[in-house]
Amino acid sequence: MSEPTRLSPLERGLRLFTDVRPGEGGTAVILFANVFVILCAYYFVKPLRDGWIAVSNIGGLSQIELKAYTSFGQSLLLAWIVSAYAQLSARWPRRTLITRVTLVCIVTLVVFWLVRPGMLATDLPGAGVAFYLWVGMFGVFVVAQFWAFAADLYDGERGERLLPLVAIGATAGATCGSFLTQLLVRSAGIDSGALLLLAMLPLAASIGLTRLADARGPLGTPRAERVRPVEPAAAAPPPGGWLGVLGFIMRQRYLAAVAIVALLTNWVNTNGENVLFGIVQDALRSDLVAHGIVDKAEIRAFVRDGTTAFYGNIFFWVNLCALLAQALLASRLLKFGGFAAVLLLGPVVSLVSYSAMALLPVIAVVRVMKVAENATNYSINNTARQVLWLPTTAEMKYQAKPAIDSLVVRFGDGLAALTILIGIHVLDASNRTLLVANVVLATGWLLASLLVAREQGRLVAAPASQAAA
Repeated sequence: MSEPTRLSPLERGLRLFTDVRPGEGGTAVILFANVFVILCAYYFVKPLRDGWIAVSNIGGLSQIELKAYTSFGQSLLLAWIVSAYAQLSARWPRRTLITRVTLVCIVTLVVFWLVRPGMLATDLPGAGVAFYLWVGMFGVFVVAQFWAFAADLYDGERGERLLPLVAIGATAGATCGSFLTQLLVRSAGIDSGALLLLAMLPLAASIGLTRLADARGPLGTPRAERVRPVEPAAAAPPPGGWLGVLGFIMRQRYLAAVAIVALLTNWVNTNGENVLFGIVQDALRSDLVAHGIVDKAEIRAFVRDGTTAFYGNIFFWVNLCALLAQALLASRLLKFGGFAAVLLLGPVVSLVSYSAMALLPVIAVVRVMKVAENATNYSINNTARQVLWLPTTAEMKYQAKPAIDSLVVRFGDGLAALTILIGIHVLDASNRTLLVANVVLATGWLLASLLVAREQGRLVAAPASQAAA
């Protein structure tokens, strides 16, 4: 069967967003829907994570400390998980790998629904911390493996055209999930724990969409007409477990630069999230006094649901702005400005945002600037993070990418926790001081991004030079 030569009505509509060519529209829409439901599920559980940790009491730690230190704990768990995932990627075909990992996440949602406060126990010690740890790993691995699959499915040139379109599905799914979260919790009065069961539905749908996209291929060729052996997603990982994977990353100049950018990106963003979380808890404590609430059970419910509703609302605005930026700006910026333009926009926006917050660290300013920063991070910067993997090998996609997107990113959380530890207990730093520290880190992030842009240009140019020779 020859490749299509004319655009379908669907593909003509998709050309409003990016350069879609004949035969590419069907699979692109399936990938769009796939990442939409994945992000929708994630934003059902992400606000609940913050609400649950807000009512957890561990060792007399303040809520901002508990949130920061728990984020650091994720990096310790991910060291083992990254090693196990690399082994599985060398054993299972990509379709099997993604299906089984997603099924494990669905089962885990049921477990947390059963142990949430007010279900089987009034307050199971450490359950909120365990849930926070799991959501962080769930958000990293399920999303990272989708983008590894998408980058593996598309070649370099096709990926540069179509990944920005697929990424619109990610921001649209995040917007839908966060909107439904605040609608259900705030307006419909549904218990926030029910979101755990609701998240199972889009995750189950994502399994079917992944298998359909894998069977169709990038041009929608029926499986019977394609010759593709069922092979493992990647070659055997380097020996030494997660240390071997990290060694593999550090031996590649490009991967090492990408890892540094990922580390600084999350360090800066998590520092800002921790400051915002502390300001939100201060505001809720003031509301408790204003409402005269003194009963412990009522206080826990008020703080938990208030935190969940606040983050559901802010996530909605973040994702709505990200959706507009992704749909209207990302592909055009990539086409006319190149990879460097989309990569550098993130640190520039963060640098401006934290400078403004440091000058006026009040909740209204911090909220607006965090919306601007996160919207850029979830749209333009997310596009850059996926495009940079297009010129890499399958081993880099299925082994180095999950390691960077999980272990290295969560190590950034650990450095943010260390920032809180030193800032609060050693320096007695104010919110303004923590925000000034972020201005310095954002500057380093900008410089590291310049290095990645240069190395990516060399990597893309290398095959063309070899072909010419």
